Amino acid sequence: MIQLAKREVIWISFMLFSMFFGAGNLIFPPFLGQSAGISVWVSLTGFILSAVGLPILGVVAIAKAGTFHDLASRVHPLFALIFPFLIYVSIGPGLAIPRAGSLAFEMGMAPFLPKTWVTSPLSLFLYTILFFSIVFWLSLSPSKLVDRFGKWLTPTLLTLIALIFLKSLITPMGPLTDPVEKYATHPVLQGFLDGYLTMDALAALVFGIVIANTLRSKGVSDNKSLSTYMIKAGLGAGILLTVIYVILGMLGSKSAFLGEADNGAQILTSLMYHLFGESGTVILGIVFTVACLCVSIGLVTSCSQYFQGLFGSLSYRVWVTILCLLSMGIANLGLTQILSVSVPILGAIYPIAIVLIGLALLGRLLSATSSVYATTVSIVALFGVVDMINSTFVGQAWNSWLHFLPFQAEGAGWIMPALLAGCAGMLLDFGRKTASIYKKGSSS
Repeated sequence: MIQLAKREVIWISFMLFSMFFGAGNLIFPPFLGQSAGISVWVSLTGFILSAVGLPILGVVAIAKAGTFHDLASRVHPLFALIFPFLIYVSIGPGLAIPRAGSLAFEMGMAPFLPKTWVTSPLSLFLYTILFFSIVFWLSLSPSKLVDRFGKWLTPTLLTLIALIFLKSLITPMGPLTDPVEKYATHPVLQGFLDGYLTMDALAALVFGIVIANTLRSKGVSDNKSLSTYMIKAGLGAGILLTVIYVILGMLGSKSAFLGEADNGAQILTSLMYHLFGESGTVILGIVFTVACLCVSIGLVTSCSQYFQGLFGSLSYRVWVTILCLLSMGIANLGLTQILSVSVPILGAIYPIAIVLIGLALLGRLLSATSSVYATTVSIVALFGVVDMINSTFVGQAWNSWLHFLPFQAEGAGWIMPALLAGCAGMLLDFGRKTASIYKKGSSS
């Protein structure tokens, strides 16, 4: 059994952290901090539970189940084909990769261009050619991701964020203000839902194949060791994410004196100008660019490995090429159009992923053949489709009866149906077990 040095485990944790930490992870905590004000620590607790806890649990679930396919197969063989495919398409070329390319342009390049250039489609087109060329080049050798992410890109990102934090300690900042809107009444729940929106639990299911293949390339082959090291990498990445979220959240909580903002990107822009002046724009642009590159490379790599395994006729290099070209094309369609189509689909998929992770972590309490997997996932999937239709196609016409569900107003109405479906699955298991015992007794 191969034993990895602690340094190697740290590098792999760095790699996983950088794959999780994209532009969205930069934006949410500052906005939470400014909105929560004096309740920032309470809200951050909820945020970390979902934005860090769920992704770590996702890595642990995959480590315990073996592969994403093995976990999904506990529901149904057909589900094991359809659901992973939907996830890889949705958070790969369907949304996350193109979004990263367009956000890198908006935050990393647009501030330095004349306004007439920023509004020109040609500028975005030329930038995405450069951006996805770099993604293509760095994705061609997945075995080198630890060196590129763990030893270079992640330390660069962490150094820049540490620089921002240290400067904030010696630069006068504003006082904490009173929380606003739902942060005033339900700070923990609102923080939890903000973290829920990062969608990193989906990424955890996707990145499992990359971490496993990276460990295999280092000689770790037996399942027990793979599981152990994947869990260690997940915990290491979770610690880094927690530290960064706390820093960004606290910075946001002291930013109210700079004026109200519509989103975290505006808060960060104002903060960086306050802390560093004109050079703050440059630093922020580098941070966004590195973060977007890391996420894009991680997603292209994991998606290419998945599609190569699913469609063996095309090589890994061909899939990297296809995904980079497809993502570049979608990025140029405009972020608004991408979100209008993809976000409702993600909203339907995400609860299913959370349920799968939760069931996988029950371990010995729930066998891999339990009916609970099928009943719970089926009901949550059905609810997700209904909710997506309500929010996208019928103009919230079904709100009057959907809002009878607990947490529906907060975007988590699927919880009660999931619990009831889980109970139904347990009853089916009990009935099946009782029938089996009765049959054996009768035959004897």
